[in-house]
Parts: sequence; structure tokens; C-alpha cells
Amino acid sequence: MRTVVFWVLALAAVGFGVAVFRVDSMARATFALLASFLCVGGTMVLLDLHYLGVLVVLMMIMEMMVMAVFMIMYMMNPAGLMPMSMLHNRRGALIISGAVLVALVAGVWTVDWPERAGRPPGDPTRALGEAVMGAQMPVMIVVGVAILATMVSAVVLATDRGRYDGGDR
Repeated sequence: MRTVVFWVLALAAVGFGVAVFRVDSMARATFALLASFLCVGGTMVLLDLHYLGVLVVLMMIMEMMVMAVFMIMYMMNPAGLMPMSMLHNRRGALIISGAVLVALVAGVWTVDWPERAGRPPGDPTRALGEAVMGAQMPVMIVVGVAILATMVSAVVLATDRGRYDGGDR
């Protein structure tokens, strides 16, 4: 069952990724990209990379919501829903993407891939964290909480009513 769910999520991620360039508005492209990243996060969870999967999901939800808010605030067309083309320089993009695809496929089929040495770690998330951060992991956990507190404080202070709800304006 996990294999079926994995392939469904993988195909959905690719399908939503294609939809980003096929839909005719920025808002729809934003939500197609969000759906694609949610599927990628789901595949990571299925691969027992729980921390990374949840991290991708949470980060992408926040990023896409911020992007949607900025589209509503600053775009010339209301909420980014008016039709527009998401493709620019079609010929150049096709040439570049075709060349990259050929190079990647050639690399996959011509490179001698090394054999695995040893066994994978029991907790891949912990091993990744230690490999990336080393001894600085506790510091980064504290910094992450501080950044979250800063973001929440900034949103509270930026609201229309301000820090102190005066009530009678």
C-alpha cells in the first residue's frame, strides 16, 4: 500500500508541477506549486524522513500563503486571478531545459555509481541534522524559536489595531 501511495503522490507532484506552467493566473500557479510541494512532503514522510517531510509541508504552506497575500496586495490584477501567460521566452526555455534533460539522462546512464558502503543509519533525520549542523544543533533550535517569535510579534504589531486594541478609533 505504501508503494501505491508513494507513486500516486509522486505522479501528483509532477502533475501539479506541470500545472504551474499551464494555468493562466498567478494565484492558480501558486496553489498548484503548493499542491506539488505537499505531495513531495508526503513522499518524504513515506520514505521515513518524517522531520524533512513535515518541514517541507510547513515551510511551503507558509511561503505560498505569503506569496498569495502579496499577490493580492500588490498585483495590478485583483488577487492574481486575471488570465496571463506564465511562459516567457518559450524557445530559449525549451532549448535550455532540453539540454539539461539530455545531460542529466546521460549522467544517469554513463556514470558508474558506487556500491553502498555500510548500512543506513537507524534515524536518518538525526544523522542528517548532525551532518549538517554538528555541535551547533542546540543553538539552531533556539534560533529557530527566536525567529518564530519575531515573526509572530511582527504580525501582531503590523495589524491595523496595533499592539494595544484601542477599540474606539
